[in-house]
Amino acid sequence: MNSYYVFAIWLAMALLASVISIKLGLSVALVEILVGAVLGNIPGLKEHIQQTDITTFLAGAGSLMLTFLAGAEIDPVSLRRHWKASLVIGIVSFLLPFLGAFGFCKLVLDWPLHGAEIGGVALSTTSVAVVYAVMIETGLNRQDLGKLILAACFVTDLGTVLALGGLFATYGWLLLVFVAVTIATLLVLPRATRFVIDRFGHRVSEPEVKFLLVVLFALGGLAAAAGSEAVLPAYVAGLVVAGVFMNDRVLVDRIRSIAFALLTPFFFLHAGLLISAPALVSGAGVIALLFGVKIVTKLLGVWPAASALGIPASERTYMTLLMATGLTFGSISALFGLTHHLVDKTQYTELVTVVLLSALVPTLIAQQLFQPRLPAERDELEALGEEDLSLRPPR
Repeated sequence: MNSYYVFAIWLAMALLASVISIKLGLSVALVEILVGAVLGNIPGLKEHIQQTDITTFLAGAGSLMLTFLAGAEIDPVSLRRHWKASLVIGIVSFLLPFLGAFGFCKLVLDWPLHGAEIGGVALSTTSVAVVYAVMIETGLNRQDLGKLILAACFVTDLGTVLALGGLFATYGWLLLVFVAVTIATLLVLPRATRFVIDRFGHRVSEPEVKFLLVVLFALGGLAAAAGSEAVLPAYVAGLVVAGVFMNDRVLVDRIRSIAFALLTPFFFLHAGLLISAPALVSGAGVIALLFGVKIVTKLLGVWPAASALGIPASERTYMTLLMATGLTFGSISALFGLTHHLVDKTQYTELVTVVLLSALVPTLIAQQLFQPRLPAERDELEALGEEDLSLRPPR
């Protein structure tokens, strides 16, 4: 099959996932994984969904852009304002699930050491994408609780990215060069981005978008050459330019359009196509146990920490459930393990299925049973809309 047909089939799957996600109101990333898993296990159809060097590269580029955008969604002001609480909650939200899942995979399931490490990393994550979407939908992104949750998510996922990069890096002089170049680049990136925008920005040729893509792929290439993981510099790069993005929503919207229209579908479809239906059936018990390990360890970490910080009980439950979600980094970690032969296809299927369940189940429970009420004044303001505030009569 020629490359044009392969590309058309993958884009058709991405289009199908988009339509389904809109109709059902689910995350498009979640649906793309499910579409890949279903179509990739239908006899007579899966033979027509070929994975080529092009689709593999686009999947890798998709994970890079996803990680960058996840970092760019973090509000630096909120992160500084809530740094103590977010640091405490974020660290325990990463550390306890990582240790719990690692220990369970190693001691109970008897996975190899590196496979157990991948299991710990994949199940320690919190989905910034899912949480951010929930915060925007509910209006909590403008409340202190929502800002604290988003900041804690960043800390958790930073721990995940550092663990993935640190555990499986090839230590040597090239890694030191990578670290030095990355630090130097990140220090000048915000100012350089503003310079490019001021001098050349918002033209048809989109030089500011190209500039950021050059930086991301160059750092990603250096990370790969050093035996590290490309998502590590991408995530931190997203954070350091988040302030620039907050003042230039046109730029972030254009980058998001490129990523979600062309690149990220290949990553999530690729992740779904690697799921094995027989392994899913045979590993149902393991999947249930791993899902329980993730939820319980998140509960044991986040709930006491939030209680010590004086967060009310109903909000603690809501926060704990959202911090137990996972999707992007969980999928990236599991796929990293499979492509580097650290886990087999059965273990990969079990991990990705747990990640999918954690994206869906805690979110639904949190939204249906524990969603905090916005203050009455906030409800009124949201109903009026920002553009109508000037029309409000004085009280």
